[in-house]
Amino acid sequence: MSKMWLFIMLGICALALIYVVYNYVSIKKLKEGNERMVKMSAIIREGAGVFLKKEFTTIGIVVLIIALLLSLFIEKFSGLTYILGALMSSVVCILGMKSATYANVRTANVAKETLSIGKTVKVALGGGSVSGISVQAMGLLGLLLVVLVSGVGPQTFNGIETLSGTGIQAYEGCGIIFIDALLTNASIMRITAYSLGCSTVAMFNRVAGGNFTKAADISADILGKIRNDLPEDDSRVPNVIADFIGDNVNDIAGNCSDLLESFVATMSASIVVAVGLLSTVGMTSEMFTSSYVFPLVIAGGGLLGCLIGLLFAQIKKMGDDPSKELNLATYISAGVSIITCGVAAYLAFGNTASELFKELGFKIGWASPWVCAVLGIISGVAIGAITEYYTSDANKPTRQIAEYAVEGEAFLVTKGDAVGSRSCLYPIAIIAVSLLVSGVLCGTYGIAIASLGMLSFVGTTVSIDAFGPIADNAGGLAESCHLDPEVRVITDKLDSVGNTTAAIGKGFAIGSAAFATVSLIVAFIGNYKTAGIAAPQFTDLSLIPVVAGLIIGGALIEFFSAVLTDNTINSAKELANVGDRQLSDPAILAGEKDPDYNELVRLATASALKRMLFPSIIALAVPLVGGAVFGVNFVLGILLGATVVAIPRAIFMGNSGGAFDNAKKYIEQGKLLGHGKGSAAHKAAVTGDTIGDTRKDVVGVALDIFIKMMSTVSTTLFVLIAALSALIGLL
Repeated sequence: MSKMWLFIMLGICALALIYVVYNYVSIKKLKEGNERMVKMSAIIREGAGVFLKKEFTTIGIVVLIIALLLSLFIEKFSGLTYILGALMSSVVCILGMKSATYANVRTANVAKETLSIGKTVKVALGGGSVSGISVQAMGLLGLLLVVLVSGVGPQTFNGIETLSGTGIQAYEGCGIIFIDALLTNASIMRITAYSLGCSTVAMFNRVAGGNFTKAADISADILGKIRNDLPEDDSRVPNVIADFIGDNVNDIAGNCSDLLESFVATMSASIVVAVGLLSTVGMTSEMFTSSYVFPLVIAGGGLLGCLIGLLFAQIKKMGDDPSKELNLATYISAGVSIITCGVAAYLAFGNTASELFKELGFKIGWASPWVCAVLGIISGVAIGAITEYYTSDANKPTRQIAEYAVEGEAFLVTKGDAVGSRSCLYPIAIIAVSLLVSGVLCGTYGIAIASLGMLSFVGTTVSIDAFGPIADNAGGLAESCHLDPEVRVITDKLDSVGNTTAAIGKGFAIGSAAFATVSLIVAFIGNYKTAGIAAPQFTDLSLIPVVAGLIIGGALIEFFSAVLTDNTINSAKELANVGDRQLSDPAILAGEKDPDYNELVRLATASALKRMLFPSIIALAVPLVGGAVFGVNFVLGILLGATVVAIPRAIFMGNSGGAFDNAKKYIEQGKLLGHGKGSAAHKAAVTGDTIGDTRKDVVGVALDIFIKMMSTVSTTLFVLIAALSALIGLL
């Protein structure tokens, strides 16, 4: 497989971006509705824009500092690729958010004018597809540019004198010890720096956006539904508008950066493994090129599949159950991905000698990486199906949670926790089996390819995921703008479907994170040999730092989760107090004048940004500081411990939160006989939803980024960590 295929992938990216522009323009051409709808949507759009502007100002400063450090201490051009990754992620966030804030009011207006679920779905999905396709196209485009401009070279290094067995060259000058990082493979450093740039923006976005939206959501529910018995999304509650804005800055912008980071991390891990491990077995130049081009072709073929699947969904007439058409779009995208991946595997490895296959560990020849990718795709679909079972109100688990709401908050929360815990086993079993089979068939390269296979059609996943927040905003606008109740019925139906698709998207993210993190950890271990460091053995004392790191890594996940939860609930309390003060004005409560929405938006923004830095910096600082003090074996333990704890934790958080949310909606739609809106059961369900909000949209979604970011930082900075550890050992 020649480098010509990289230019073909560029062409697919260009085609995808044309599709994005077409959908964006088409959405903007639709009518916004009546005067109040135009006014309220403008407030949401402006508030989301102000938040992102302030957030990216802070992120920009951090990105520039890290880019400078990378260029000075790791590889001179890696700072530029790091900035490129951050830029691609930021552009996708802004584009997705703008599209959503245009699509939300237009979705509400189409529902008002047509009272058709099918037609309304297409507007929301059109807005969501701008997010989804731009995620996959921009993520792939940036990495293609890095590879084409920088090139990818095999893992070859100069012979050097070692310092304390580390393989790091040190020398003295003017009384200062300097480290010469000759072990750095420049092309790999640029690729991992690109991935790290995407991870940095994703972490900040998820932490800040999650804090903003859930603090606003929780405070709005407390004020409206519990303290004042007002309808959901009542515009008299000033926190409601902040909640609408939050749906865009977290569920759209944050989700875009999250899945783009996952997608880029899996591609980068595949290339790193190809270069770091496969290039050591004496493969031919053609085989080496094929090994790193193949992951990029998988990503491009998957992007083509997404375009076909989404076009089908937008052309086909939809009925009253849009989930069937949305699922079919996913299956089409996955099917096309499987076919294109099979063709790519044959073109890449079909002419390889059987002796080389044995040396590489490809158990079934050229089909080995293809089968691994298919395993990843099947795993993603299966995890999605399991997630849907546990979070959809069409199924027994969520309905049981709603039924337990009749008994009060304690019963409901306990049952919801049990559902969340029970939902962990099968997805993790699927991940484990896929990891084992992929490893047997194709080694570490197969694990990385399986991870990429799972996200090869991420464009469709994000598109369907993003339509949920758009529908949620549309429903909120229908309520706050006093549209006919029939409109709210339509938007509530779409919102319920959207909650399930959002949970499925979270399942994809954590599943792929497990694969990608394992690949990055193996790449991290591969650096031991490169740097001349002895890998830890079960029979010597080198295992002690690994075990210590395992314990710390697991505890770190709990600490990280606690920090995010504390930040969110503290912000929610601040917002609830301010909202309560405004509602004490009789004119506002009577609907005679509008609340001061801007006060709540400013407070939510300031609170989120104030609490953003500390949890985000943890992922950057822990591997570097811990490794410098206790060595690379300690870092290896941290990565393993954090991964093992984070995966079930994230699945539990996402699924229990999604089930709580849909149990509440199940009651609100009158499906629990005798217990509708305003009943004691409904208020108990609101409590469950409030608990679930922080779980699914703050903690759960940040954990997969956290473990991948630590793994990426550790792999990228391995030489620096080893050098600092050696220096500290000399002092």
